[in-house]
Amino acid sequence: MSWSCSELLLDYLSGQGIDQLFGIPGNHTVSLYRGLQSAGISHVTCRHEQGAAFMADGYARASGRPGVCVLISGPGLLNAATAIAQASADSVPLLVISGVAAVRDLGMRKGNLHELPDQAATAASICRESHTLLDPENLRALLDRAFALFASSRPGPVHIEIPLDLMDAQVTSARSRPISCHQPGPDPEAISRAATLLARSRKPLILVGGGTTAASRELTRLAETLDAPVLNTVNGKGVCAWGHPLCVGGSPSLPSLRKALTESDQVLAIGTELGETDYDLLMAGNLPAMDSWIRIDIDQRQLLIPSAPGLAMVSDARLACAALREATAGTQAATDGRAWAARLRRGIKREPHYHPEMLAFFDAIREAVPDAILVGDSTRPTYYAAWQYETTAPRRYFHSVSGFGTLGYALPAAFGAAAAGGSPVVALIGDGGAQFTLPELTTGAQQGFAVPVIVWNNEGYGEIENSMRARSIPVDSTRILTPEFRQAAAAHRCEYANPRSLETLIASLRKATRAAVPTLIEVQETDFLKTPSGGWYR
Repeated sequence: MSWSCSELLLDYLSGQGIDQLFGIPGNHTVSLYRGLQSAGISHVTCRHEQGAAFMADGYARASGRPGVCVLISGPGLLNAATAIAQASADSVPLLVISGVAAVRDLGMRKGNLHELPDQAATAASICRESHTLLDPENLRALLDRAFALFASSRPGPVHIEIPLDLMDAQVTSARSRPISCHQPGPDPEAISRAATLLARSRKPLILVGGGTTAASRELTRLAETLDAPVLNTVNGKGVCAWGHPLCVGGSPSLPSLRKALTESDQVLAIGTELGETDYDLLMAGNLPAMDSWIRIDIDQRQLLIPSAPGLAMVSDARLACAALREATAGTQAATDGRAWAARLRRGIKREPHYHPEMLAFFDAIREAVPDAILVGDSTRPTYYAAWQYETTAPRRYFHSVSGFGTLGYALPAAFGAAAAGGSPVVALIGDGGAQFTLPELTTGAQQGFAVPVIVWNNEGYGEIENSMRARSIPVDSTRILTPEFRQAAAAHRCEYANPRSLETLIASLRKATRAAVPTLIEVQETDFLKTPSGGWYR
């Protein structure tokens, strides 16, 4: 059959189970909107391209399916660059579709509208891959490559730019079908070596990251077989469910858990890049020596960063955990793993940076909205959430403190998670970060997302102020004039609440989940914290 590139693109996305696109129509992308209804795909029209990419990110993290954003060339792509880089840092599958100049104008620097001298190169610096469509018949192949990357390797953003004169170009192609692309499995010899090392271990410990979100069942069974406590990064929360006797929770940034990594005679690290924001959020220094660790990752480039482990294995986490469990059946650790995990959980509560009032705040959210997806920004509570907010399933908590560390993430990302459907969603953002993407409240109102948006108000950039005070730097630049959030909520067609206690916070959250639009819930830090917070900067 013959159809246009735009029609083929939408048919392909529908065939891959994509039901939402995020973007802002522009003259260079209007052709992509012609076939949306016939493809059965909804479009969320955002107020800024950064919000569109953040929403696609939140959709992907909550659903496990790739998020898709549609951008105009030039300023559209550049406006979304920060959000795309955040997705890249956190290995989030994102398909970025943009327009670009007509084929005859590529690289000519003629001053055309939205001209960016080398847009593909710009995108390539923050994406796993960037492609320019030069022959309409290649569009399906480019899409196949993108979805193969999402399905079988370390995910991340993939950019495809379509020249203006090819948007409506005719393509001869059959209807799209889902691609069949499987994850790489572990090498049997590597599994045998790892099993031998684990069998000899007297005190094994498992460390999991975001690469294990699809391996919860297999990882938990492996931990039970080895009787090994499980430490997790933020993106690995809930992989071993909170409440399981081997789940430690917390964060490997905490000194007590860093000490546990040195006490273990066999660390098994799975699906984690061992990055600074996951393992040194408190800025304590380098990780323990890794020369005896077993490390499993789907990305072979990541296995030797930051240093070489004793055994490196390229594999999908789910397949590796299943193979290791089978190979280690009957293994008996000398140390009681459940008792050790319990001691580690008690040790977390004795940490200097464990804040009981912050825990009460998180408990209030959990009580009000059970099984919620909590989406955090770079704001004071989310630093504590790294080691004090626990979940019973993966994909129930994510934030922008890790990886790229952007501000303004939580509000649009929470709307993207809401668009994915399923669990209720709560956003948690600071008064400073909220001002980056506040107009997206109108997007949420238009879409009817019943998302409570908690704005943690400390009247400025509180964490930066802490850092500057620690370095004896004047802090006046961190004191910003915040909006009248009650009026801002009304202006953006949203509900508003200003709870002053845990009890009224719970009531406000429950009411917000029944609303027809987002509810901006402004909480003053001084109402919920009476003892000092932060202070981890040197």
